[in-house]
Amino acid sequence: MFGLDKLKSRPHAIEPVGTTVECPVRGCVQTVPRRRMSSKQSKEFMCPEHRIYISPSTFEYENELDNLLWKNEADLALLSNIKRNAKRESRMGHDNSEDALTWNVFRFLEMGHLLAGFLETLVKHSVENPEVFYWSYSQTQNNVWPRLKEARKEFETVPGKGSEPDLIIQSNGDLFFIEAKLTATNNTVLHSHNPEVQRKYEKGGNSWYQRVVHSHFRTVAVTDKKYELLRLWLLGSWIAHRSDLNFCLVNLVPSEREVNIEEIFRKHIIENSRRTFVRATWESIYQFILDSQVDTKDKNVVLRYFENKTIGYKNRLLQKAFSISH
Repeated sequence: MFGLDKLKSRPHAIEPVGTTVECPVRGCVQTVPRRRMSSKQSKEFMCPEHRIYISPSTFEYENELDNLLWKNEADLALLSNIKRNAKRESRMGHDNSEDALTWNVFRFLEMGHLLAGFLETLVKHSVENPEVFYWSYSQTQNNVWPRLKEARKEFETVPGKGSEPDLIIQSNGDLFFIEAKLTATNNTVLHSHNPEVQRKYEKGGNSWYQRVVHSHFRTVAVTDKKYELLRLWLLGSWIAHRSDLNFCLVNLVPSEREVNIEEIFRKHIIENSRRTFVRATWESIYQFILDSQVDTKDKNVVLRYFENKTIGYKNRLLQKAFSISH
């Protein structure tokens, strides 16, 4: 895996010279044709030494497993089932992949028995027996989590292509939907002109929308561009209510991004003691792991991953993913 400790950082590191791009790995002098936005991925854009596809701003591993920390037999079997039965799109091979980041961090928290502790820092109460559904996949059902399927059918016009939280976590008393971001923003807009889409969101679940949202649908989904968060808030709170669980929608972002998202989104929604919206940061997870009493090789691996994570080049300078000093 290539990070800050292995990539060129100087302004000319990945600068296209004419029609070619230099490999970003330190010490490598391989060049490939400059890939244009319309170009399809092909071997001509791959560094033959480091097996990465290169563009002027980022890179992609030929084998997505090279971008993952946890890939023992059980991990790979789970990932295979997720892709086959639930997850609609995978870009885990990209250096700036939110999916790869989510897997690397939360699989560690899950297997290291730290997940409940981290969630408790968000909701300020005890969290017991958390069960993780990666990209809506239920291991017991070997399919999309049935409760999410029900919610999609209730609120969405094309349930098979409906809302997909990055993570769903259910504990004894709580339901968490986690929307993870790395380089993407929360700005998503409803583009459909089918009036049935809006009608179903507003009228589904016996007009559940009126109980959990203040604002007009198009104000949130179009004007303020919070369509994705709105859908997750609506579906997640409805599932939690039907299951007698507390609900927490978590927007997980780098510390320097989306700093006002709580203020922006909360003005539209109706929170109470049993349903809340929270902004959390990847850096807070790093600090939680660092401060934990766990003393394992895997802990050191994931901390180093955080410290070295990159998100490509901007203005020809390598960008750190997180505001972490070590």
